[in-house]
Amino acid sequence: METGSVADSLLSGACVFFTLGMFSTGLSDLRHMQMTRSVDSVQFLPFLTTDVNPASLFCPCSNLGWLSYGVLKGDGTLIIVNTVGAVLQTLYIAAYLRYCPQKRMVLLQTATLLGVLFLGYGYFGVLMPNDEARLQQLGLFCSVFTISMYLSPLADLAKVIQTKSTHRLSFSLTIATLLSSASWSLYGFRLSDPYITVPNLPGILTSFIRLWLFWKYPPEQDKNYRLLHT
Repeated sequence: METGSVADSLLSGACVFFTLGMFSTGLSDLRHMQMTRSVDSVQFLPFLTTDVNPASLFCPCSNLGWLSYGVLKGDGTLIIVNTVGAVLQTLYIAAYLRYCPQKRMVLLQTATLLGVLFLGYGYFGVLMPNDEARLQQLGLFCSVFTISMYLSPLADLAKVIQTKSTHRLSFSLTIATLLSSASWSLYGFRLSDPYITVPNLPGILTSFIRLWLFWKYPPEQDKNYRLLHT
C-alpha cells in the first residue's frame, strides 16, 4: 500500500475517532437529565446548533448539513461521522425537550433553526440544478454554521474571565474539540477542500483559549474561590 494511502486512511480514522469522542462527551449531560429528570446546568442551544449544523464536523454544527455535503461529494468519512452525530444529537434534543419545563421556547428555537435548514435544502435542490455549484454553495452554508458553532461559547469564556472560575467549562470536551478540529482541518487541507479546513480553524483557536483558561484558573483555585465566597 502506498504511503499516501496509509496516511489518508489514518487521517480519516482520526477524524472519525476524535469526532465521535467529542459527540460522546454529551452522554454525561444525557445521563444527568435522565437521572435528575431535569435540565439543570445543561444548555440547550449547543445541542441544537450541533444537530442542524454539522460540523463537529461534527460537532455539531453539525450533522445534517455536512451529511448532505458528504453524500453529494461521495465522502465516506463525512457520511459516517455525521450520520452517527445526527442520531446522537437528536437523542440529546429529545431528552432535553422531555425534561425541560419551558418547552415552548425550546420548540420555538428548534422550529426556527429547522426552518432555516429546510429553506437551505429547498434552495440547493430547486435553484441549484448544477451539482458543482450546489456542492460549493452547500459547503459555504455548512461552513458558516460550523463557524457559528465554534464561536458560540465566546460569551461563556468572557464570563469565565470575569468570575475567574472554570466550573462552566468541560476539560474533556475541550480536548476532544481540539483534536477533532485539528484532524478535520488537516483532512480538509489534504483534500484541498477549504469548506472543511477553514471552519474548523476557529475550533482550534477556541480550544487553546479554553486550555489557557484552565491553566489560568485551575479547578483547585476555582474550588477555593467558591468556598471563600460561600
